[in-house]
Amino acid sequence: MRKTQITVEVELDENHVPEKMSWNAQDGGINHQETKAAMISVWDDKEREALRIDLWTKEMPMDDMKQFYHQIFISMANSYQRATNENEVADYIIEFAENFAHQAGIKNQK
Repeated sequence: MRKTQITVEVELDENHVPEKMSWNAQDGGINHQETKAAMISVWDDKEREALRIDLWTKEMPMDDMKQFYHQIFISMANSYQRATNENEVADYIIEFAENFAHQAGIKNQK
């Protein structure tokens, strides 16, 4: 069996707030790539619940955070569709993402 790792390195200030972050994914060719935000979810099969780590640096601009969330919602819709083949539910998530973008004021931003 082969193993691989994905890691996130976080530099904290004196109040334990992230100042710098980078991530590594050797199989993907990623080596200490800087990032300003990360969201990691894992499934706890025993408790049947999602566990999360949400991190962002002090330097993460609000508009970028809104765009980050929008893109996560779209990615969730795509992943959900691939995992379940439930197109209607995936379309609902995309519709929610578009409504979110409108409400967050990022509809026309890239």
